[in-house]
Amino acid sequence: MPPYRLQTTLIRTIRRIKASEVSFNYRTLTKKRQAVRMSSSEPYIDEIKRKLSSIRARFYFKTGEIGVLGSPSNFHETLKRKILQAKERVFLASLYIGKGQDDLIECLNRALEENPKLRIYVLIDGLRGTREAPSKCSVSLVSQLLDKHQDRVDLRLYRTPACVGWKGWLLPRRINEGLGLQHMKIYGFDEEVILSGANLSSDYFTNRQDRYYVFHSRAFSDYYFDLQQLISGLSYKVKKSNNAQKFGLFWPKDNLAIEPALNKTQFVLESSAAISNFLLDKPQCPAPSNVDKEEYPTVVYSISQFTPLFPHGEDLSTEKPTILSLISSIKKPSISWTFTAGYFNVLPEIKKGLVSTPSKQATVITASPYANGFFESKGASGHLPAAYLHLSKKFLKSVKRHGKEANIILREWKNGIVNKPGGWSYHAKGLWIADSSSGDSRPMITCIGSSNYTRRAYSLDLESNAVILTRDNQLRDEMQQELNNLLQNTKKVNLEDFRNEPHRKVNSGVKLATFFLGKRL
Repeated sequence: MPPYRLQTTLIRTIRRIKASEVSFNYRTLTKKRQAVRMSSSEPYIDEIKRKLSSIRARFYFKTGEIGVLGSPSNFHETLKRKILQAKERVFLASLYIGKGQDDLIECLNRALEENPKLRIYVLIDGLRGTREAPSKCSVSLVSQLLDKHQDRVDLRLYRTPACVGWKGWLLPRRINEGLGLQHMKIYGFDEEVILSGANLSSDYFTNRQDRYYVFHSRAFSDYYFDLQQLISGLSYKVKKSNNAQKFGLFWPKDNLAIEPALNKTQFVLESSAAISNFLLDKPQCPAPSNVDKEEYPTVVYSISQFTPLFPHGEDLSTEKPTILSLISSIKKPSISWTFTAGYFNVLPEIKKGLVSTPSKQATVITASPYANGFFESKGASGHLPAAYLHLSKKFLKSVKRHGKEANIILREWKNGIVNKPGGWSYHAKGLWIADSSSGDSRPMITCIGSSNYTRRAYSLDLESNAVILTRDNQLRDEMQQELNNLLQNTKKVNLEDFRNEPHRKVNSGVKLATFFLGKRL
């Protein structure tokens, strides 16, 4: 057998053996799981903990160790303050950094100058981050830090393997981003991490509504630092150059896989082996001895989606199966939920699961066309708000077919008109679950992170999220306040509105394009 095929066979065999050792099978319920039945008196949150008990990335928090930020400006100021306070490391993973964020680069530069032991690690997408090159872009902006601090700044660009070959050459910029992106949003500082859906640009710091959770835990921070380093090890490294764009890219010898341009198939195999080791072999965060529900009222499960880096049919990503498992656990009318996605192209399995729940109270929040970041944009992207309108209407029709019109409400978020004075856009995404059987309707579960829960999120992009389960009254109050803040700018929308309001009319061309291109929205 040729060495390459032998290597391929060994990698796949090892991965399958490791996968078989995981007690929680993300594709089918195991016989062991089938044998376990929840007693009628088991609290809902304990049932969820039991269902997620085999997720290895599990962390425990005391009261006050998780906080919720409420606004873009608060996110911006917190980000800069924590960068300046960091003594050891700052690690950032984002789709891109706004080319006008000179203040953020100056903040990073100042932190490096004031803290000699500080190191900075930045991971952004290699397509989105270089879109404007050789003009000023994300990479040329951040690469300024290499002038003075080359040995203390690690700048990486992830490029999807789908962009290798003729697609990378023929597809124009911006269009090629439809092939897949590094979409994680992880902002870490020493022992703290902010998980969000927000990128690092002026609109996300001023007038684009998103979500932002701050976690204080060394173990949690270490996990996300290792995750950022994992994908950085599958990415190009940036160096200073005298060329027109002022930077160059190279593939370090100590990366975790072969350069995709040299052998795409081998890159995917080696990448999947590295990711499998991370997901399956990384030591589980040890629970505090005899975990006291009073002292440690919150548990957080880290989940990720890395589908583009797994061979077809061998995906060990943890996000999609966990989200579906959470939704399928909603089996009582007293369990209410709220789901939001700024770009309403919900994965069909998620939509089906939500519509099938017996909940008496359920809410879906999506962006109004006037709060969609693509509203009145030039070119084909200007049709995206209409495409999401079309998908919203299809969702309402599905709700009606299931006889859930009185239980599942669609609400549109709008605060002025985006790209007009005072106008905001909407980019929040997540899930909140509450069990009101005891009379308390505050959320006890939420999901926070980068995923838009779309078809492309589970097929093309790299995503990282966290599931929070809590009995902490302080945190539940913050989660409820967060939800209230989002809901205050919404209004209910029904099928009658689509029939009567002219701006909701979607032409057949957009409907047809949505059908064929829905996977990339």
